[in-house]
Amino acid sequence: MSNFHVPVERYDSVIQQTISFRPVCMTEDIGRLHSWMHEEHVVPFWNLNIPMKNYRTHLDENLLDDHQILLIGELDGVPMSYWESYWVKGDIVGDYYAFDEFDQGIHLLIGPREFLGKGLIYPLLMTILDKKFHVTKTRRIIAEPDIRNEKMIHVFKKCGFQPVKEIELPDKTGLLMACERKMFERRWTDWQINKF
Repeated sequence: MSNFHVPVERYDSVIQQTISFRPVCMTEDIGRLHSWMHEEHVVPFWNLNIPMKNYRTHLDENLLDDHQILLIGELDGVPMSYWESYWVKGDIVGDYYAFDEFDQGIHLLIGPREFLGKGLIYPLLMTILDKKFHVTKTRRIIAEPDIRNEKMIHVFKKCGFQPVKEIELPDKTGLLMACERKMFERRWTDWQINKF
């Protein structure tokens, strides 16, 4: 069950670039994603710097998991980020708080190093949150970044997420964060008028 329709494409007047999201394609993206998982800034938080054979199995399992959709984020048609958009119901994080049936979650990374440190994550994350909130019954979107990942925690806060509590997941200590619809709508308005 997809939480929004893909592909997504919108021109962002703030960064003056076209943002798009499309589903991951095994044949087209396996090499790209495997390479990104070996990037220095990705390894500590994803722990998927594994041989191609093992990563192919991992990706195949995730593509078959119907509680989530895997996406490639692009800027002006250039693939530069990876996203896992999921329903909390059916995900392990649902064991850690009293979730609503239509709560959604997000995982993300920027792959190529040349896209880091330029503030590009904000328009991408804001765009995907906007699309996820198009599900009218969704009132909350959560994230659970590694507590060591201060940059991502800062990004989520700026986009409207509030810390809830630390949680001990099987692969990390995460900071459960939640973005309520009204908070996002204020942030989205601020973004559109370039007062973010």
